Amino acid sequence: METVLMDNLWVIIGTFLVLLMIGGFILLEAGSTRMKNAGHIAGKTIFTIGIGSIVFWAVGWGFIYGEGNWFIGLSDFFYGDTSFSEEGLSPAVDFMFQMMFALIALTIAFGGFAERAKLSAYVIFAVLFSALVYPVVAHWIWGGGWLADHGKQDFAGSTVVHLTGAMAALAATVILKPRIGKYNKDGSSNELAGHNQVYTALAVLLLWVGWFGFNGASTFGVSDAFFGYVILNTQLGAAAGAIAAMLLVWAVTGKADVPTTLNGALAGLVAITASCGFVEPWAAVVIGAIGGLIVYASMRFFDRARIDDPIFALSVHGTVGVWGTISTGFFATHELSVGMDWGQPGLFYGGGFEQLGVQILGVVASGAYAFVVSFILLKIMDKVMGGLRVSEEEEIIGLDMSEHGSYGYPENIPHPNEQAK
Repeated sequence: METVLMDNLWVIIGTFLVLLMIGGFILLEAGSTRMKNAGHIAGKTIFTIGIGSIVFWAVGWGFIYGEGNWFIGLSDFFYGDTSFSEEGLSPAVDFMFQMMFALIALTIAFGGFAERAKLSAYVIFAVLFSALVYPVVAHWIWGGGWLADHGKQDFAGSTVVHLTGAMAALAATVILKPRIGKYNKDGSSNELAGHNQVYTALAVLLLWVGWFGFNGASTFGVSDAFFGYVILNTQLGAAAGAIAAMLLVWAVTGKADVPTTLNGALAGLVAITASCGFVEPWAAVVIGAIGGLIVYASMRFFDRARIDDPIFALSVHGTVGVWGTISTGFFATHELSVGMDWGQPGLFYGGGFEQLGVQILGVVASGAYAFVVSFILLKIMDKVMGGLRVSEEEEIIGLDMSEHGSYGYPENIPHPNEQAK
């Protein structure tokens, strides 16, 4: 009984840590964008996680974990299980922990809306994504769906959370088109620098600490202290990602660019999320370092493709989410895959190409579903709402004022009515 209570306590602590990651995302997105949109970013994040929570309670959990079929769950809607067993997690504890992952995926998706979408677009898409996009992918992999039957490995969500959110962000970015002034007629890019690198650095630290709950509490128990091993791998992956990204950008540009270094740390975290419970520590370093290298290359690729990604969600969570998922197909050990009854060993541990193939299949299927469904939903919204994007005048003024009537930094930016006087 004591062990069961400790398991529940650990997972609910992990729940708190993951929820605090939302604060990290607020600072990351606000710091990576311009001052005139900071209040909007903070407010819409809190508001939309409220929407996401209600939708997850109403239908999200049921679509993921309810009794259903290979595609989706079809029971346990409007969740209300208050039972407690002397074995395993309390249903309410499990529910709350899983809700946090849905909220993180939603927050990542909204990175593709930054600085140009109407507040109403956030509200409606928060409902649709939380009901129709995230739960389907989560059911396929974590809820007993068809990818779970194939042994798809995703310990804490490189695919389920990060890639799913990033593909929705990509759909939004494509439909909304670049921010005013981002690209010139000749195709060259202008830097619309974020207003506060201290915010972004603090954001990365908050996310880094929160990731210990994100990955560590995904062990769902404390009896064998395996969570410590998972957290060790998480730390090593993040550290390697930060170092690799900084060294690469320094070598290429001659400057140790701060945003790239910070994104390298996040890339290391995303990369190790799928594999943290399957690989040895040396492999965690390699996986995180490759994530740090990939994120810089991906950031440059999307910029040259004229895809405006203000907070680099597509690179950090999308491109690196793909790598993190595939990495288990190379590095998963026999003890931590077959021994845990979760897939097969990776290529480098005698498993051949079987697990690698499953990982690639999972990436392609999940990424395609999240992008296509998000794109269709957003296109319909675009037509019905008369556009997802604010007017040119509203974008220039900033979403703080155009959507909320006040600035996040009122003492630093004069009110338009005051300027008129």
